[in-house]
Amino acid sequence: MAAKPPAGDPVQDAPEVAPPQHAAAGLPAVGHSLRIAQQQMGVRRTALTLLQVNQKKGFDCPGCAWPEPDKRHAAEFCENGAKAVAEEATLRRVTPDFFAAHPVADLATRSGYWLGQQGRLTQPMYLPEGAEAYEPVSWDRAFDIIADELQALASPDEAVFYTSGRTSNEAAFLYQLFAREFGTNNLPDCSNMCHESSGSALTETLGVGKGSVLLEDLYKADLIVVAGQNPGTNHPRMLSALEKAKTNGAKIISINPLPEAGLERFKNPQNAKGLAGGGTSLTDLFLQIRIGGDQAFFRLLNKLILEASDNAPGVIDEDFIAKHTHGFEDFAAAARDADWDETLRATGLERADIDRALSMVLASKRTIVCWAMGLTQHKHSVPTIREVVNFLLLRGNVGRPGAGVCPVRGHSNVQGDRTMGIFERPAPAFLDALEKEFGFAPPREHGFDVVRAIRAMRDGEAKVFFAMGGNFVAASPDTDVTEAAMRAARLTVHVSTKLNRSHVVTGARALILPTLGRTERDVQDGGPQFVTVEDSMGMVHASRGRLEPASPHLLSEPAIVARLARRVLGPRSTTPWEEFAKDYAAIRDRIAAVIPGFEDFNAKVSDPSGFALPHAPRDSRSFPTTTGKANFTDAPVEYPTAPEGRLLLQTLRSHDQYNTTIYGLDDRYRGIKNGRRVVLVHPEDARALGLADGSYADLISEWTDGVERRAPGFRVVHYPTARGCAAAYYPETNVLVPLDATADTSNTPASKSVVVRLEQTRPA
Repeated sequence: MAAKPPAGDPVQDAPEVAPPQHAAAGLPAVGHSLRIAQQQMGVRRTALTLLQVNQKKGFDCPGCAWPEPDKRHAAEFCENGAKAVAEEATLRRVTPDFFAAHPVADLATRSGYWLGQQGRLTQPMYLPEGAEAYEPVSWDRAFDIIADELQALASPDEAVFYTSGRTSNEAAFLYQLFAREFGTNNLPDCSNMCHESSGSALTETLGVGKGSVLLEDLYKADLIVVAGQNPGTNHPRMLSALEKAKTNGAKIISINPLPEAGLERFKNPQNAKGLAGGGTSLTDLFLQIRIGGDQAFFRLLNKLILEASDNAPGVIDEDFIAKHTHGFEDFAAAARDADWDETLRATGLERADIDRALSMVLASKRTIVCWAMGLTQHKHSVPTIREVVNFLLLRGNVGRPGAGVCPVRGHSNVQGDRTMGIFERPAPAFLDALEKEFGFAPPREHGFDVVRAIRAMRDGEAKVFFAMGGNFVAASPDTDVTEAAMRAARLTVHVSTKLNRSHVVTGARALILPTLGRTERDVQDGGPQFVTVEDSMGMVHASRGRLEPASPHLLSEPAIVARLARRVLGPRSTTPWEEFAKDYAAIRDRIAAVIPGFEDFNAKVSDPSGFALPHAPRDSRSFPTTTGKANFTDAPVEYPTAPEGRLLLQTLRSHDQYNTTIYGLDDRYRGIKNGRRVVLVHPEDARALGLADGSYADLISEWTDGVERRAPGFRVVHYPTARGCAAAYYPETNVLVPLDATADTSNTPASKSVVVRLEQTRPA
């Protein structure tokens, strides 16, 4: 029997506010996980499903990309993982009757939370041009509609093929193969909006655009620096790894404008100390940095390390620098010019804090730096991450156990999708291998990333938008511009498991194609199938769903791509699409022939623990860069500033949220309940602006184009954030991020350093 959907769309603009918490997880996390799961799945389904999450013969959590240890707990999931599974394995259903009762104009007034709570999509749905509501359509008719529109384009480059991080390796490989055989490299993905800056910086400096550490390295580290990241909400299972590292003697430095409960204290729900005791204090030094001050901090730290090496041999790894690096002299000259006063202005830190950080760095023989969106979504993000690499190279902390770079990916298999070729700027070697294996000439001209795709649709240069998962409209910057761009398209298509905002902001025509989720059994003509994923540390493993599909009308993602490709490309394509849809092992054989590290893919993935992809800097201290060595860099220091009376705003997630999916209306660790339209402001800044705690204000972003972007009706919360800074949840504040405000080199939206003014609309 289907679970009953919520009756109405709850008001979200009158939250209750309590003091922020100073510990994460524990019994409240267990209780909240089980309550949400049982509401969506029922008691029996909850027990059967959660015990399969992240198990060696189970399915990969559809939430974050944090890796699993080889020895796994029976409950190898976190609170937010349980929420993600519950949302997918829910008993609630969205049928054609639902769409008949809810015209698109009605759905467009609903919150993302309400849309997601309605349940699983059950049939393909079509919105004809001029129609008021979606109507059911057969799969064959849906593929005909897409094929007719694609074949009518003046150029393949008028189509955009977007990918979300949840797509499996097998589906992603087929998807990029189809797009390139169709004739375009327009393959934007969610990496463009998150870790593109990491990939750009790491490829230039180390030669591989991924992290260099494995989970075991965290356990061996002396010092772990966690910068611009909130593991307690975004990657909760990381807290278990940090706890184990602490037990083994590691020190932890946390760098963040906001104090984060999970990094203060972790109450591990998998042991008695966490459930009944005080848990584990994680952070040894909290550096409450101003938004965007990280490059300046690491540059000064590098200066201080160099100065320490002048008087003490062995402070820097001279042998490693001489043998394995390039550009040291220019870097060292720039670092020695770092200015204390400028750094203190940029960071908002005290000199004593930086001195203490230096002492911890010099005492460590094995150092890892972890980071996430707090470093990647600024104009100067790429130079910032390059400075982090400089910091690690100085003391030889790349290519040895317990040391290295650790960009923490936020979405399950977002890294695997990129490995499979989901990239608008593919490497020539990848295209060469694709051409050799499949016998067609793939396009060589670079395609659109997310920002360029939005511009192209806005300007009429792209006319068909196809999304493999995700919620493009809610995830993208400059909401009004993005929505107008989508509405300008001739056809928008979304492969989805559940309703979201992107389904109600459509082109002239629109399709929703319902697909299997990770939790569900996938049986094709070749028998039961499994897919594979790559975690944040380059480990590849299988994922097998166990549940009965939500509807008999669902197709798997590989089947959708294969059937669409055959319908669009017709007999001119010699690619065996039918074979791929029948047996995913055939896809893996072709992946093995194209992508290095996947040789004998089917044999390797039969190991329940999975296998590690090669990583030259980690494995052999070799660096496939343009110089053949690890590259020191010396970019000028940058940091954002705000005029008098303005603040720097960062967008962030609540605890009841995963990317654009809203599970609930609370942010337990920050003390927010029953609402999302809040702006967190330091009490002194708020008082200087005349904003009492509990007053309401509109947020208006200010940028060089002079356009006023306004997010109305936010409750002001006096909060212990860094001075001059503010924070608010996305996607509600994506409207404030200008489309053209992006990171240099990576073109990632600069969502973490938006200059805003607050206009009071209602007193407390």
